[in-house]
Amino acid sequence: MDTDIILKVENIGKQYRLGLVGTGTISHDLNRWWNSVRGKEDPYLKVGEVNNRSKKGSSDYVWALKDINFEVKKGEVLGIIGKNGAGKSTLLKILSRVTSPTTGEIKTKGRIASLLEVGTGFHPEMTGRENIYLNGAILGMTRAEINSKIDEIIDFSGCIRYVDTPVKRYSSGMKVRLAFAVAAHLEPDILVIDEVLAVGDAEFQKKAIGKMQDISNSDGRTVLFVSHDMGAIKNLCTRCVILNNGNVQSIRNTREAIEEYLTINISKSGSFREFVKRPTLVRMLSAEIKNKGISTTNFHSGDDVEIIISIENDEHIPINIFIGLYDEYGEKVAHIGNTYSEFSIKKESTTVAVVLKKIPFVEGRFQINLSLHAYGKPHHREKEAFIFEVSPGDYYGVGKNVIRNNGKFLINASWDEI
Repeated sequence: MDTDIILKVENIGKQYRLGLVGTGTISHDLNRWWNSVRGKEDPYLKVGEVNNRSKKGSSDYVWALKDINFEVKKGEVLGIIGKNGAGKSTLLKILSRVTSPTTGEIKTKGRIASLLEVGTGFHPEMTGRENIYLNGAILGMTRAEINSKIDEIIDFSGCIRYVDTPVKRYSSGMKVRLAFAVAAHLEPDILVIDEVLAVGDAEFQKKAIGKMQDISNSDGRTVLFVSHDMGAIKNLCTRCVILNNGNVQSIRNTREAIEEYLTINISKSGSFREFVKRPTLVRMLSAEIKNKGISTTNFHSGDDVEIIISIENDEHIPINIFIGLYDEYGEKVAHIGNTYSEFSIKKESTTVAVVLKKIPFVEGRFQINLSLHAYGKPHHREKEAFIFEVSPGDYYGVGKNVIRNNGKFLINASWDEI
């Protein structure tokens, strides 16, 4: 293995049998044993279907991962992205030796520390301080090494007041804080992180991302990071592996990988959506986005975005509609609601047209989240209701399209000599 390569994944596959624990039957176990005695391949590796959870298959076997190959250099921060069920967490569990692969092998140099689930490896009856020593020992640290780091770990976690309290009394966010602090400060060569940081608050997420950048840039250690937060992926990772149905779709630099990942999503979004009918007082039945009266997901800078929402209101109660706009990295760019206007809804069923006038966005992809509130509480939410694309347009009406490198937003200004 190359001296710069700290982790090498070769032909990794993970097969499961659906509906049963283990291999399923004694006959299957005997077949496996008999083939291994004769030096032949496991016969059940030849069967099995792609791991597409949305479709019913004909086989009891499924490949959660199949033929996964990639290399990670020392000091690199590698992102692993993909939709739910793509195989991200399974891959991290194999890398962390939580489970073993069905096929293939992993070559690594150095110690791996993993943070896969909230409070993984914590004993609920032990205090936070005791769990720091326990986790340190699991990672192969001596007591003296843990002693030299413990004050820094406790301070970073922000749990100093509760560090001598049993972990069973910690909130999910406190467990994440302490678990991340332990994993990050006990100097593993490779730090493996699943999307547990989503449980923490915004302040801690920012601090955790900063710590991971320090781990990589200053200490030269390697980070494998799984997240659906494209903003965190963009800020932290240098390259990304895109997983799709248990296979590596591509390995690209972060910007190109995010573009590809979002392109997959936008192709399935569409400009009209029917929603599952919710058993709530108020609900959205369907929604559509239009440009100049035409149903579409394509717009130009300065176009009006019309959103048509069909609503049912069983109790004739006042409803508030909220629309959240997010950029391609999942960062909120605008929030609109009828509470900021004189418009109100009290009818039993109605269709509402909301027009976002002259959208001030440069080229890029944007996501629309819809939400209905009544009595101050959310009753129906549709995350990623639509994903639309904005192309360069003549926003200022001077015959010139505004190009992408002019920031994120466009602002009207007046010019005059005085």
